[in-house]
Amino acid sequence: MVKKNRPATDRLHLWLMLALTFSTGVIDAVGYLGLDRVFTGNMTGNVVLLGMAFAGGAELPILRPALALVFFMVGAALAGRVLRKAPEGWSGRTSGTLLAVTVGLTALAVYVALVDVHADEVLGSITTSVLATVMGVQAATAKRLKVAEITTVVVTSTITGLASDSRLAGGKSPFWARRASAIVLIMAGAVVGALTLSVGLWLGVAVSALLSAVVTLLGHLRHRRDRRENIAESAKESALR
Repeated sequence: MVKKNRPATDRLHLWLMLALTFSTGVIDAVGYLGLDRVFTGNMTGNVVLLGMAFAGGAELPILRPALALVFFMVGAALAGRVLRKAPEGWSGRTSGTLLAVTVGLTALAVYVALVDVHADEVLGSITTSVLATVMGVQAATAKRLKVAEITTVVVTSTITGLASDSRLAGGKSPFWARRASAIVLIMAGAVVGALTLSVGLWLGVAVSALLSAVVTLLGHLRHRRDRRENIAESAKESALR
């Protein structure tokens, strides 16, 4: 099947994954600053926090980072199962998993707007666990799309690649623009997430829900357009044979 629109679609997927990278920065700032120092997107941070807490680190949380780690894996596993038999690139199942992220974040934004999750340890733990679950779904979906150098949830490998492949290191700086963009965007997201806390915990979650909704809609519309064009092109080629 001829896919003349592949380059344009790949560029769109890159921008959409960068938008989700920004969203991760927002969510992690909300979780760390507003929900007892727990990362819900960056699991490396939680592993390090748990290690320090187990070693007797002063007043470091254990329960919420541990739950976030478990539920992130649950979300990633669920998305992995849904996407296992999906075709390469964006598919209807991709739209479905990202729609689940959007719905989850929207419901959580409403929840934290109506309920004081700081009033009870259990409520706060439920909030961080749900956030980690939807971020696990997002990360697994991004992994399936295979946009080079963009995972949407971490940038350590991105920073490493940017430096080790740079001209300063004797390389040719491949993907430098997207790598630099991912680093800047996750930091910008963290800035926005921290600022939203001055209004309320719900706002940062709502911002991420909105971004996820836009990504899901644009990606799905492009997928449908590509499918129509490819079907039409295949029909045209068949008619000429």
